[in-house]
Amino acid sequence: MSEAHPLDHIVLPVSNIGLARERLGKLGFTVAPDARHPFGTENACIFFSDETYLEPLGVANAELHEASAKKGNVFTARDRAFRFRCGDDGFSAVVFATADADRDHARFLSERINGGEMLQFERPMKMPDGSEATAAFKLAFAVDLRAPDFFFFTCQRVNPLPADRKALQVHANGVQGIAEIALVSPDPKAFGSFVRAAAHGPGIVNDAFGVSVAAPNARISVLSPDGLYAYFDLPAASTDRGLRGIAIVFKVGDLAVTEAHLAANGMTYTRKNNRILVKAAAGQGALFAFEEKR
Repeated sequence: MSEAHPLDHIVLPVSNIGLARERLGKLGFTVAPDARHPFGTENACIFFSDETYLEPLGVANAELHEASAKKGNVFTARDRAFRFRCGDDGFSAVVFATADADRDHARFLSERINGGEMLQFERPMKMPDGSEATAAFKLAFAVDLRAPDFFFFTCQRVNPLPADRKALQVHANGVQGIAEIALVSPDPKAFGSFVRAAAHGPGIVNDAFGVSVAAPNARISVLSPDGLYAYFDLPAASTDRGLRGIAIVFKVGDLAVTEAHLAANGMTYTRKNNRILVKAAAGQGALFAFEEKR
């Protein structure tokens, strides 16, 4: 098997981009300028120095959003379904970087997890200095019919973005990147092979409270409800047997810096297992956990 795909970004549906910008800014993140997709969605991304990022995703044009979904756009179709079932704030997808989305699409077909037609699109992107660049992407989708509220896709950058994003990668809370993604299911082992296939991972690890797959730069964990409580003090969201995105664990250089920033901004948090935990809220669709980089 060729090398596993690295984590690229995380999709966080939000009810309102402005609200998300405010919430994430108070948590100490530097938020990039708003950008629109040609199919009705918009984002305001948060980029990290480990080359991963968060994508808070809003609906800028409901008519375009709906029309594109009906035409077979998997990205907007899954987003519409997620919002209908789970609400407008949440955690809907994990995305891996790839050099060849066409090969991933073929692999997903052969492994019977293909989510539908590939998606290729361009969008303008504003840089901190006011300049603009055109970002072009090609996406291949992986889904499990037992998990209607979560999916994976791989993302190929058809033309490279400007290399200098350092101003966007510095965050007042000290976050340097993403260490782990936590998903939850009453039956974690049922989804181990799906996660491994989506990540092109080397294998499935059986953990104390579920299973995990190691991407080159982060761990993707599927926890049982007991594991969710043990690690994040969260009760299981529901008895749904599917797969749900729940938490993101961030790497920071100094946890004291993170705590001081959260306290200064009046953000509610708790501490557990050498981590700072901030529960999900409007504009922040997942629990955010902060731990010192090891």
